[in-house]
Formats: sequence, C-alpha cells, structure tokens
Amino acid sequence: MPADQPDDETAREMLRIGRRIREVREHQGLTQEKVFLAVPMNRAHYQDIEGGRANPTLRTLVRIARAIGVPLAELVG
Repeated sequence: MPADQPDDETAREMLRIGRRIREVREHQGLTQEKVFLAVPMNRAHYQDIEGGRANPTLRTLVRIARAIGVPLAELVG
C-alpha cells in the first residue's frame, strides 16, 4: 500500500468522522460554507473531510468542532 493511502481501518474512521461532522452540521442548521469559512479552510478540503476522503489533523478537527458548536468528542467519540 502506498504511504499516502490509509489502511482499511483508518479509511473507515475517516468516513465515520466525516459522516458525523456532516450529521452534526446539518442538525445545527449550518451550511458547509459557513463552517469552512469559520475554520478557515478551502471548500474542496472541507468537502473531502465530510466525504471521508481526507485525514484531517487534530487541529483541524478541533476547529471544525468549534465552528459547529460541539465538543471534539462528539465528532470522534
């Protein structure tokens, strides 16, 4: 497996966390744009995180959690 490709377990977690971010964001009534501008990051990277295609850093996850108004544990727990 290439070094930049996540293993199966990591890929599943990336997908789970991305889905959870989207679920919470939508429950809060927030748009993707509102969140990625608050973080800040570019639209494509944010969409990749929600889609489980990007492996965000802890710093990015903390910023996303703050932007959507929940504790980090609610996204990754």
